[in-house]
Amino acid sequence: MPAQGLKVLAHNDVVLLRGSCHCRAVRFSVKSETPYPYLWCYCSICRKTDGGGGYAINLMGLAETLKVTGRRHLGFYRARLSPRAKTRSPAKRYFCKRCASALWVWDRRWKVWIYPFASAIDTKLPVAKERQHIFLDSKASWVEVPKGPRDKRFAQYPREAIIDWHRKRGLAHW
Repeated sequence: MPAQGLKVLAHNDVVLLRGSCHCRAVRFSVKSETPYPYLWCYCSICRKTDGGGGYAINLMGLAETLKVTGRRHLGFYRARLSPRAKTRSPAKRYFCKRCASALWVWDRRWKVWIYPFASAIDTKLPVAKERQHIFLDSKASWVEVPKGPRDKRFAQYPREAIIDWHRKRGLAHW
């Protein structure tokens, strides 16, 4: 099925993001006011569970609007935050059990939000005018991080959350 196009992405629009796994056993939709794929995460967890290019790109949607078909094919993974950690992260990283596609992250600490991976989204996404490269302290040695006027770099997570980034640029009103 071809990607769903955005008619016009105007200031403060809520977009229905549609996504799926590679084998299409799992399909989902979620409403988002933060659809700009600007945040490139190089942490070892994102990199190893979704980031074939050495990073993953997370979006954000309203968890109560999540609709899923093919739930029986869903699995989730709770990562260890460090190799020696005895406990696991409360964040659940959902994936398709048939094809292993990474789909989204949900964390009980931020119950109102869901964080779909841009790689799982079929909807045409807007192009961000800048990118933030985060958790560079964890990036793989072979990854070359773009260096340009629209690229900002952070050793860890920046102070500005996804919703705040969109708000600051007049792209969200939640």
